[in-house]
Amino acid sequence: MVYSVQKKIYRILKSQVINIQIFVTFNYCNSFSEAGKQIFSYICGLLFKTKILMALKLGITIGDINGIGPEVIIKALANPRILKTFTPVIYGSYKVLSYHKNIVKDLNVNFHSVSNAKQALPGKINLVNCWDDNVNITLGKATSEGGKYAIISLDKALSDIGDGSIQGLVTAPINKNAMQLANFSYTGHTEYFTAKDGAVQSLMFMVSEALKVALVTNHIPVSKVASSITKDLIIEKIKILNKALIEDFGYERPVISVLGLNPHASDDSLIGDEEEKIIRPAIIEVKKQGILVNGPYAADGFFGSGLWRKADAVLAMYHDQGLIPFKALSFGTGTNVTSGLSFIRTSPDHGTAYDIAGTNMADESSMLKAMFTAVEMIHHRQEYFSSRENALVRREKQTAGLNE
Repeated sequence: MVYSVQKKIYRILKSQVINIQIFVTFNYCNSFSEAGKQIFSYICGLLFKTKILMALKLGITIGDINGIGPEVIIKALANPRILKTFTPVIYGSYKVLSYHKNIVKDLNVNFHSVSNAKQALPGKINLVNCWDDNVNITLGKATSEGGKYAIISLDKALSDIGDGSIQGLVTAPINKNAMQLANFSYTGHTEYFTAKDGAVQSLMFMVSEALKVALVTNHIPVSKVASSITKDLIIEKIKILNKALIEDFGYERPVISVLGLNPHASDDSLIGDEEEKIIRPAIIEVKKQGILVNGPYAADGFFGSGLWRKADAVLAMYHDQGLIPFKALSFGTGTNVTSGLSFIRTSPDHGTAYDIAGTNMADESSMLKAMFTAVEMIHHRQEYFSSRENALVRREKQTAGLNE
């Protein structure tokens, strides 16, 4: 009997049948024992999930054409798991990617050119050709052209995510100097997406298996950090972080730890008073709203003593306070997430790395992680809202039954 079940499972897997009606027919075949039915149902479920995953379209922006972005995209998409997990849609240029593909070499990566994401095919590495210009690639240099084409790629991808042609977005690194040379009016990706999405507030959120760190302030000078931090801002950031952990990462009741601003979290206001006047009152207020949050902690002791391991996520006050420990623990395996948007956006945890551009030395691990993290987040969010909708339907049916 077991051999018979194995043969049937093998035949289905080999032919890659993914019609759920066929699954049900086979699942309840009279020749199956109860154990056989359970095994076959499990396999069918996996295959059906694979079908759904492959239908998911993930946009990938090319980033700075003079940096390592195109290289890590090509290397990541050569991974055999990619086309089994989602349908990639690159926003860039066939000419530019072919140039970088010649640098990478020995990878079996072929691009399927499409006019738009709606034409993207599962099982293919789809490429939306965003421009036909002959581009001057200057590896390792910040140029206006590098910024210009990164912006074109971003704008096209954002348009497609707005009309539902793609379900999530992964962005390759940009260089801030190059973007400014091309008259980009935003500090970085986070600020660009926040403004274009019409979000009141967003959150820069670094995630890895080891650690999750979000920031109250993003890319601003250290001299402006203290004056930029307010009670209301911290409250907003904690709420966005809590919502992201629940909806996008599957936590039911996440625990958030908040860091102080000053050395030793001000030592009872001996070294600054932001902890007592701003940060602690914000924590108290969100606690009253049912969010599990604690702090403020002295940043050095928090990470040095291992307290960070007891938190599901950490909220840091400024960029380096959060990213130094994050990159020390997770560099190359982390993902940059923009939370608070209406869509999922991730990116690798590194920059353009001009110093190794064109050398075939770039490691694609973080780009791969950004892609898989985006897919996981999309499904967590879908499952979250689906479960809420199902619960609402059940409540409506129960209410209708009582009224009858």
